[in-house]
Amino acid sequence: MTSQTEKSAGLTLPLDDKKQDWLKCKIRDIPDFPKPGIIFKDLTTLFADAESFKFVLDSMAEHCRELKPDVIAGIEARGFIFAPTIAYQLGLGFVPMRKPGKLPYKVESLQYDLEYGTDRIEIHSDAVGHGHRVVLIDDLLATGGTAGAARQLLTNLGAKVVGVGFVVELAFLKGRARLGDSSDVFSLLTYG
Repeated sequence: MTSQTEKSAGLTLPLDDKKQDWLKCKIRDIPDFPKPGIIFKDLTTLFADAESFKFVLDSMAEHCRELKPDVIAGIEARGFIFAPTIAYQLGLGFVPMRKPGKLPYKVESLQYDLEYGTDRIEIHSDAVGHGHRVVLIDDLLATGGTAGAARQLLTNLGAKVVGVGFVVELAFLKGRARLGDSSDVFSLLTYG
């Protein structure tokens, strides 16, 4: 029987350069999308490769396990690819954080600024309780606007956000600065 320590060997963060290079070669760059001058990191090619997709999910779940959360929250839409699977692997519940008008029950919401306007994120008002330990998951950290708003909304509901995790971080956009320093902010892959 394989022990938890043996099972998680090689899954610890930060990933070594060899593992980062292996995963980065699975991600497709799309130039000038969604607008000129942007190089979009298309993770669908990573999702399609079973071995790398499993490695990403297992690595993120193992790091989340160390944070001892009560629940895993995910940001719509691509955060929904990772967060429920991580929650399942850890035997925890999943909390969706959605765009306006998508949740059927009473919601709390928060408006936040984007580089080209504003947006809003919502959560059911009873999704987390006071003192619940939450890890927030999304696919990519860019400017940190959406993740920062999601983190603040969880905090407004009384939760303690113990981690904020991403598959990819575009470090040159300095999104970590919008997430505060009271949570473990982690990513598997970093660009610039």
